[in-house]
Amino acid sequence: MATTRAVRDGYAARASEYTALLGSIGDLAEPDRALIERWSETIEGRAIDAGCGPGHWTGFLHDRGVEVVGIDLVPEFVDIAARRFPDVDFRIGELGSLPVEDASLGGLLSWYSIIHTEPRAVPAVLDEFARCLRPGATLLLGFVDGARLEPFDHAVVTAYGWPIRQMGRALVASGFDVVETHARHDAGSRPHAAILARRRAG
Repeated sequence: MATTRAVRDGYAARASEYTALLGSIGDLAEPDRALIERWSETIEGRAIDAGCGPGHWTGFLHDRGVEVVGIDLVPEFVDIAARRFPDVDFRIGELGSLPVEDASLGGLLSWYSIIHTEPRAVPAVLDEFARCLRPGATLLLGFVDGARLEPFDHAVVTAYGWPIRQMGRALVASGFDVVETHARHDAGSRPHAAILARRRAG
């Protein structure tokens, strides 16, 4: 089981390696860039990149005029991100206790940031995302698609694949409406999934 400490320490030890391999928009799939860019155009107000890693998506959103803050558990990632994108605000924080007021965000990006979260803890994280978003604001969630909910070996620490429908049900239970879903399987990588969800009122 992946604990918060194991995730933090695992990525701290490989922060520079991760940044070199996956820390640039050009290293990532074009459909992801297009989806996140399209989503960015709908954000009204402040946004958070929750689990920002070395800050590439945070910088991407900032360059498109989004008032965005990058938050990550790993101090080494926050340091790297702040050096790479000096005009962007980066902070240390945990997914389950984001440093923002209730209903204060117009958008929240969680791109592969919950893949190491133990399944039993995921509902609490989604509840926290819902707490931060005002009604009508959106969450864009990227994760590993799976035929069933199960762990898999990851280069850093244990990760989990989720069936899209099951993740969708978890989002609904946390106060979201699922707007759209995306799935694909690129050669040489695990199946990808993304869900755009809107915070319900009440």
